[in-house]
Amino acid sequence: MRTQTDRDSIELFLQRLERRFTRQGRLYLVGGATMVFEVFRDQTLDIDISFEVDDKDHSDFVAAVRDLKEQLSLNIEEASPSDFIPLPAGHRERSPYIGRYGRLEVFHFDLYSLALSKIERGTESDFEDALILLRSGRIDMPVLSQYFEEIMTRYGPESIKQEPVEYRSKFEILREMWMNC
Repeated sequence: MRTQTDRDSIELFLQRLERRFTRQGRLYLVGGATMVFEVFRDQTLDIDISFEVDDKDHSDFVAAVRDLKEQLSLNIEEASPSDFIPLPAGHRERSPYIGRYGRLEVFHFDLYSLALSKIERGTESDFEDALILLRSGRIDMPVLSQYFEEIMTRYGPESIKQEPVEYRSKFEILREMWMNC
């Protein structure tokens, strides 16, 4: 059984990955990893990541992450908001830069996409994370609403798993929670 992950564990993972994977690429922290790295939360169950590396480097990157997952006894999962929602335009450019670890550039996945995917999942902690991002000023409700409406034109037709009426209802719950803060 692996333990909860804190900010120091995420930083250690990135430092070790820098030494283990020496080629260019982009790594995105996603979900709870972003919330912990930005000190909005103390711990998370796992380090969710998304990454972009050259096709010829893909297996080496995966092997490096698997090795570090075992060496550091961390839960590291490949995950992206795109697993849950269509991504709004400009998401890549809005991804906040964390820093360079060797030749690997590290970012948080776009915080608007993150919030929208958390709303779609809709657990109590997901709503709380979205509210934390709003309260901290890292995202703005009118802009979040704009991106929500943009992705709703593609949400549903892209997957039978997506339920547009339910998602809209969850978004309205968040909007009401935000207005009552």
